[in-house]
Amino acid sequence: MNWEAVGAVGELIGAIGLFVSIFYLAVQVNQQNEITRAQFGFSLSQRLYDRFFKTAQDPKFCELLSRDWANTELEGPERWQAGMYINTLFVDIFDTYDKIEIGMADKIQLQMRMNLLKSGIMKLDQAKMLWNLWKPTRPTQFIQWFENEVFEGEDITEFNLSESPHSTGVIR
Repeated sequence: MNWEAVGAVGELIGAIGLFVSIFYLAVQVNQQNEITRAQFGFSLSQRLYDRFFKTAQDPKFCELLSRDWANTELEGPERWQAGMYINTLFVDIFDTYDKIEIGMADKIQLQMRMNLLKSGIMKLDQAKMLWNLWKPTRPTQFIQWFENEVFEGEDITEFNLSESPHSTGVIR
């Protein structure tokens, strides 16, 4: 056997080894993506579970959530607490939507959260004002999707944090 043949066999073995290494790396990356996706899905579920469980353990907050906010005058601290709760829901939805866009979460995670918002919270003046506060921070595609899902064509531009009939006494 001559050295050229040995060199050719060596190159062939090297090429096969490179192909196997690249294939193995691709499998590892795919598995890691699946693990990351599963971990994020679990963390989304855990976040929701923790929020529900903590709410169930706090009688005062349960009492606040059980009220009809549209027909009940909330006191200053209650308005603030309700606003922070609504903000928490927004941030959770933003995070979930963004993760779905990059393929790291399932749409069912977002549907669960949107059902909660559609239960009436977003019909409140305070929620509309808070949405208008967050709105400039979100991409146009998200804004269009969110407003179509939640407000179904309702004009909410008058709901802002300035002194308007809608914000007087609601935020301050």
